[in-house]
Amino acid sequence: MHTLRKNRPLRRIVLAGAATISGMVLLLSLKPHTTPAVAGGATVPAPSSSSSGTSGSSGSATGTGTRTGTPVQTRYGPVQVRVTLKNGRLTDVTAITYPQENPRDQQINAYAIPQLTREALTAQSADIDTVSGATYTSEGYRQSLQSALDSASR
Repeated sequence: MHTLRKNRPLRRIVLAGAATISGMVLLLSLKPHTTPAVAGGATVPAPSSSSSGTSGSSGSATGTGTRTGTPVQTRYGPVQVRVTLKNGRLTDVTAITYPQENPRDQQINAYAIPQLTREALTAQSADIDTVSGATYTSEGYRQSLQSALDSASR
């Protein structure tokens, strides 16, 4: 006769309970599923006077002033940047909206946003590298930056 069926029904109950609890913890720790349009990086219209184009061109913008890029919806939340230009040169890039709902988002973006800003100022364009571990934020940042630069060049 099998060992579990002899005198140890309590062992089966404990193992079944532990497996059920483990399964529930794993299930509850998953992030909610987003719609494909949101996960694909679709943009939402901005209330400001910015362009909705997010082309991948890397040309430098001309002009002077401040422009706000289109907010880009990413898997973990919207990303939006504001650029300051002086005589056609990018002098400042500020991320005004980015994912920061939980401690993990805050940790990732505390590292990624300054790095993306440095790269944008160095490149003087939206042709910047993705930050490892912050792929969605990097893509949203790049698209919003490009829309701000596009609106400045008009």
